[in-house]
Amino acid sequence: MSALLEVSDLTVRLRLGDEQREVITGTAFQIAAGEAMGLVGESGSGKSMTAKAIARLLPLGARVSGRVTFDGADVLALHGAELRRHRARVAVVFQDPRAHINPVRRIDDFMTESLRLLDDVPRAEARRRAAAALEEVGIDDPAKRLRQFPHELSGGMLQRVMIATALLSEPRLLLADECTTALDVTTQAEVMAILDDLRRDRGLAMLFITHDLELAGAVCDRTTVMYAGQIVETRGSQRLHDDPLHPYSAALVQARPSVTATAPRLNAIPGRPVSAFEAPGGCRFAPRCPHAVDACRSHDQQLTALDGGWVRCSWAAELRGRLLASSPASSSGENANA
Repeated sequence: MSALLEVSDLTVRLRLGDEQREVITGTAFQIAAGEAMGLVGESGSGKSMTAKAIARLLPLGARVSGRVTFDGADVLALHGAELRRHRARVAVVFQDPRAHINPVRRIDDFMTESLRLLDDVPRAEARRRAAAALEEVGIDDPAKRLRQFPHELSGGMLQRVMIATALLSEPRLLLADECTTALDVTTQAEVMAILDDLRRDRGLAMLFITHDLELAGAVCDRTTVMYAGQIVETRGSQRLHDDPLHPYSAALVQARPSVTATAPRLNAIPGRPVSAFEAPGGCRFAPRCPHAVDACRSHDQQLTALDGGWVRCSWAAELRGRLLASSPASSSGENANA
């Protein structure tokens, strides 16, 4: 299956005062048409910046190197009308809809603006399409909702408005950036069911960004784990959850509470997450890894193929099958093979 989206050696630096600080380092992955890939990691790992680079929504002053190819086009070289068309084909659903919907304009105005201004669609036709999109995401009485203001809708309903608006441009790729984080569990499940059904019905590719490894596994074909601006593991979602190859992936699995078992306390990853610009040399996870040895700290780790996926760990083959048996919080911090 050919790739719809290809990201190769993507590196992003953001301006902070007089300095350029690296937030993504050499990221590379592919997503095929109709495929869903989860992008998981702690805050600061570079997940959202990766999505913004794909959509060309990075802040002013950002420096980008590498290559992003969407449907054969070089995304980083697009300008003007070509860039506007790209952003229509690659739709973004952000985390907090209230931060992205103008509070003093009606839902009608928000949803139809791009259709009327960019595609020159008549207002009546744009409203008809907007109402149909709202109905598709499960909103009753769409004509009434279009006349309302954002403050009159709940958070879950506003997120559905965001999804419906993204679908109006008939995109081929959906970038869902933490789009359920601010919702309660019941509403979160409803929104994810809508996204999954729409993706399958329309044949959409999806990059689903989340801090929740289990949620990504429930809706995505593959899951990619990021740490400190680097990809550390990519595998089929179920296999990664059941038998992670990277110590960081395993730590994320262990940190989740179980609904079927009891434990005196949750496992926690020691230390704190770091951004790419403050990461140490060698393996960036080494300061928090219970299996790290001196060689991990002194040598950069490369992504290598293993068990149908990719992992950035020299000890992955030796540790395979044993990572979930030990707790990162209670380990002594040395590799059993050292």
